[in-house]
Parts: sequence; structure tokens; C-alpha cells
Amino acid sequence: MLSKSLSARLLVLTACFVLLGEILIFVPSVARFRMTYFDDRLAAGELAALASEASPSGRLDRALVDKMLARVEAHAVIVHGAGGTVTMLDQPVPTKPDATVDLTHPSMWGAIRGSLMALSRSDNRLLRVLGPSPAGNGETVEVLLDEAPLRREMWDFGTRILELSLVLSLITATLVYASLQWLLVRPMRRITASMMAFREDPEDAARIILASRRRDEIGVAERELAVLQQTVFRALSQRARLAALGTAVTKINHDLRNILGTARLVTDGLTASAAPEVRRILPRLIEAIDRAVALCTRTLDFSREDAAPLARSRFLLSQLVEEVGAGLASSDDFAIDMVVAPNFEVEADRNQLYRVLSNLARNALEAGAHRLRVSAAYKGRSIVIDIADDGPGLPPKARENLFRPFFGSARPGGTGLGLAIARELIRAHGGDLMLVASTGGGTEFHIELPAPKARAAALGRERSISRERVSSS
Repeated sequence: MLSKSLSARLLVLTACFVLLGEILIFVPSVARFRMTYFDDRLAAGELAALASEASPSGRLDRALVDKMLARVEAHAVIVHGAGGTVTMLDQPVPTKPDATVDLTHPSMWGAIRGSLMALSRSDNRLLRVLGPSPAGNGETVEVLLDEAPLRREMWDFGTRILELSLVLSLITATLVYASLQWLLVRPMRRITASMMAFREDPEDAARIILASRRRDEIGVAERELAVLQQTVFRALSQRARLAALGTAVTKINHDLRNILGTARLVTDGLTASAAPEVRRILPRLIEAIDRAVALCTRTLDFSREDAAPLARSRFLLSQLVEEVGAGLASSDDFAIDMVVAPNFEVEADRNQLYRVLSNLARNALEAGAHRLRVSAAYKGRSIVIDIADDGPGLPPKARENLFRPFFGSARPGGTGLGLAIARELIRAHGGDLMLVASTGGGTEFHIELPAPKARAAALGRERSISRERVSSS
């Protein structure tokens, strides 16, 4: 669990990053230490050479020279004066240097490379160090040094740097860990715990998080989570009420249909009556009962949670449109203009598509339209069916709530369920039903359905052939 903890990962990453930073500092620090070591030996060698110049004879006792060279930790010291003079302190047996370190033109990269090379070796080379006089008098100082003492001091310095780096990394990591725990980890745990608790029972208002007053990103996340949980809580509460209401409406509709069925039987019996008053009001009574039965049927259809399974088949669209027109044949002042090829095929549930087209045609008729134009065409892998009428158009309120149940009716007394159910049926096919335009000159709807599989396969072959032609050309 520790490896999966965000705080533990932050602690380890912080310590690693601090160590990485210290390592990046370590290399130039050791290089600078080596340069300082050489500068100190050059300064000490120049002072030792000045002692020989102070001697009346210009020469020093051998024992004194050895003692001064031991203090400098060098085998020889040579000072080249500005006027060409040379002052030398050396041992009786001359030694040949193994490498030369020129400090007259210092370079940081050269110093880093030299320090890494010195640390990587284990032998004791004799170094010839050449550099300008620390006094800045134009003289050049040259000393012969052993590399082993330098390497020991460099390792001692590196060890101290490493120990200091470890202490700094632990202190920094601890402080960062405590800060992140307070600023980030603990609030994130609180948010996560609230989400898990709310998921277990989203209908319990006590599980909604109480947002803090923080103004940073954590505070924004808490407030947004609280808003989201309140929205879900209200939606679930409304859903429960609507579910109970829907159950009640379904039961009422079922009983009401039975009552209306009985009333329809009674009205059918009245058709044989010879009373003028009965004959006068009977058609309106039958029409009212039929509308009430249709309302109950549409409400029951809409209240079903699961849509009826699709019974797909391939059929001619022109024949289906003719059947829709035949169903509206009772109106002599209404006609359907069909702009559909005789062999235009559709692959869908025939009964459901009939319901959709019949609903759109009946709505146009009831709105006052005299002609309805139905056209269809292939558009890529889809079929586009346009239904346009010459009616007065939809009022603004009906356009705003066109596909909302119980809100989108365009005529008084309508339920607004027809278009809502029609869109659900089309979307169940993988398509969509949408309003294109509605003005004083008419209303146009647009139905999009997937093309038959044979048509889609043929389209794919045509595209592959065209790509082959392009590539061959």
C-alpha cells in the first residue's frame, strides 16, 4: 500500500530530485576545489621562491630548500620573472612530469574533465602545474606536485558534500512532504472519500460534500463536486417522483382505456338512433372518444422504458409513402407529392418508419397544409428523407420545445408526444429526426437513416476503385 500512496511517492520523488540537484552541483564544486588547490600551491611556491631571492648569496641551504618544498608539498618550484629571470627551488634529482596542467587560460569544462579524470585514477602521477602569479605582477609560477594528496583531499571534500546533500535532501523532502500532505493529499483524500460515500447512496443528502472556503484549485474542485452531487441528488429525487407518477399514470391510462372502450361501444349503439339531436352530436362525441383513446395509447407507448425491438427489412420507400397517403385519403384537400425513385430501397423497421411518416403527414394536415413533398436520396453511407409541407409553419414556442414530451405540441389540446416518439424510433435505427426550417411558407423535417448494407458495400468498392485509379495515374 505504501508504494501506491501518493504521499509516499511524493516523498521519494522529492528526495531523488534534491539528490539529483546536489549531484549536478557536486561536479563543478569538486572542479573548483581542484583549481583552488592548485592556486594555493602556486601562491605558496612563489613565496618560497621569494625567500631565495632574499638570500645575500642567492642560494639557500639544502635542508632549508627541502623544508620549504615540503611546506609547499611540491618537488620543485620555478618562477619565471617578467624580465626573463628564473628562480628555482628543486630537488637534487630532477623528475619528469607525467602531465601538465596549464592555468594561464583556465576553462570550466577543462577543469571538470580534469577533476573527473583525477577521481577515476588510482596511481600517483607527477603533475606540472603552470599558472600566473597570484600577486598579479606578470610572473609565471610553475610547481611539480604529486596527484595522490590532491585526490585524497578531493575525495574528502566530495564526502562532505555528499553528507551535506543527504541531510539537505531529507530535510527538504520532509518539508515538502508535510506541505503536500496539508495542501494536496489530505484534501484529495477528503474529496475521494466523499465521492465513494456518495456513490454508495446518492439519494442521501447527508453524503454531499461540504465545500471549504479555499480559493485555490482544491477549493474549486470541492465546490464543483458539491454542485455535481446536488444535481445528481435532485435528479434522482425527481426521477423517483416521476417513476411513481409514471406508474400511477400507466394504471390510470389502462383503466381509462377500458372506460373509453365501453363508451365507444355505447356510441356505436347510438348510431342506429333516429333522433336528430343524437345524430347531430354523435360524430363529435365519437371523435372526442377516439382522441382520448389515442392519447392514452401514445402515453402508454411513451411510458415504456424499453423500446420495441426492431424488425428490419428491405422495402421500397415509394410504396410506404403511398400507404401513408392512403391513410389520409379522407381529406380531399390534402395531397402528397412523392419525389422518390421507384427502386429506392430502405432497410428499416417498416411499421415504425410508417408511424414516423404518418405522424409527420398528419401533423402537416392538422396544421393547415394542403400539400406534402417527400424526397429521398443517398448521402454517403446514409439515406436522407426530406418531408416539407406548405403550411403556416410552427409557432416559436413549439419550435423551442419541439421534441420535448408534453411541451412541443403545435395545436391546442395536443400532447407533444408524437414527434418525441418519432425521434426515438428514428434514433433506435441509428439515425436522427430534425427540424430543418419552419417559416410562413411551410415546415421541413429531415430524416437520416443508415443506408442498406449492400449500398454501403458498393460505396466502399467505388471508393477503393477511385483510389486505385488515382494511385495508378
